[in-house]
Amino acid sequence: MKNQNSRRDFIKTSALVTGGMLTSPFVLPGAYAATENHLKLAVIGCGGRGTGAVFQALETGHPIKLVAMADAFRDRLDNSLKPMLDKYGTEKIDVPEERKFVGFDAYKHAIAEADVVILASPPGFRPSHFEEAVKQGKQIFMEKPVATDAAGIRKVLAAAEEAKAKKLNVVVGLQRHYQNNYRETIKRIHDGAVGDIVGGQVYWNDGGVWVRERQPGQTEMEYQMRNWYYFNWLCGDHITEQHVHNIDIANWVKQSYPVKAEGTGGRAVRTGKDHGEIFDHHVLTFTYEDGSVIHSECRHFPGAANRVDESFQGTKGKVYLSAGNHGVLTDWKGNSIYTHDRENNPNPYQQEHDELWAAIVKGEYKFEDAENAAKSTMTSIMGRYATYSGKVLTWDEALNGTVDLFPEELSWDAMPKILPGDDGFYPHAVPGKTKVI
Repeated sequence: MKNQNSRRDFIKTSALVTGGMLTSPFVLPGAYAATENHLKLAVIGCGGRGTGAVFQALETGHPIKLVAMADAFRDRLDNSLKPMLDKYGTEKIDVPEERKFVGFDAYKHAIAEADVVILASPPGFRPSHFEEAVKQGKQIFMEKPVATDAAGIRKVLAAAEEAKAKKLNVVVGLQRHYQNNYRETIKRIHDGAVGDIVGGQVYWNDGGVWVRERQPGQTEMEYQMRNWYYFNWLCGDHITEQHVHNIDIANWVKQSYPVKAEGTGGRAVRTGKDHGEIFDHHVLTFTYEDGSVIHSECRHFPGAANRVDESFQGTKGKVYLSAGNHGVLTDWKGNSIYTHDRENNPNPYQQEHDELWAAIVKGEYKFEDAENAAKSTMTSIMGRYATYSGKVLTWDEALNGTVDLFPEELSWDAMPKILPGDDGFYPHAVPGKTKVI
């Protein structure tokens, strides 16, 4: 696949996302248009994010019923369902036993029951789940990131084209695209308020996330899926699972995708057996087609300084953005160009659902987030490839890489491709030695 990373290509692929451009409406699902008078929702992946997305969908105020759930684990499904029933009762939650699907192929059955699907399983499953939802012609909300390796990205990009052809709305949980301070500030950047962007810095530095220890009786497959954050086939490392948010902002500000990446990373403090194979820090530079360079940094160091934000420098001024509703533009003399009002901003996690469901109910085709999400996810994967290998990698080299992390077989007794040694520790990347593409 050839590099299409120019500003023109970015604007073309993200027009619906940022501009709300309306094209020909699709036909509303028959159940809603006819007798049942509600839209049927299914959730695939019943962890915290999937559960939260269901709550946000139901809070939009539209006639929606959750009718099916799918997860690899029954306990996760049950733990997700209980608070939904507690809050909404059977008026909005209609998931009888026959529509509770468990196992590796559960997603296919749940998707078939719904008009709209939420895809929120661990990211390694996102390509196949998205592909199936598009095949079945569903409207889609899917969480970020959308893949964990280049093979998965290629699958998502192909399915994104099919979704466009079918006029299926696809919103991806890169929620800063639905957050007012980002929308208003980046609009002004694109209008030339600070001139041409020549550099920037994006950060996600914090203390890290949960760890789920191995339990007696677990197979290797179950253990890795329970402790999924620490295995690349499931998570993609925190540069992809988490820092993709900030990297995506760099791409949005630049209106393009980088042409090469180089950097370093490693395991400094997170080195236990239950920490799998991922790094705890990555420091990179992404170079764009116009020669501008974005510094990218993410780390999971408990007790160290935290920073999650984005800064950019233009020929006429500078930019500061954060998820805390900051949006500040100043010229190089320190004069204010724009400061976003941080008060009374809608919750972007809710806003993305409000806008998606409003379009669906009106019969509008308005959102095609998948391509940009795939390319921003690919940017983070290219970054991981660079830090793991210690090499300078181009976009085309990374995107066309042949290493596929996904297991050959999915069953509880099957073996993932990454396995622990006799000492219980997992092998991890060694820059200068590890093959990534």
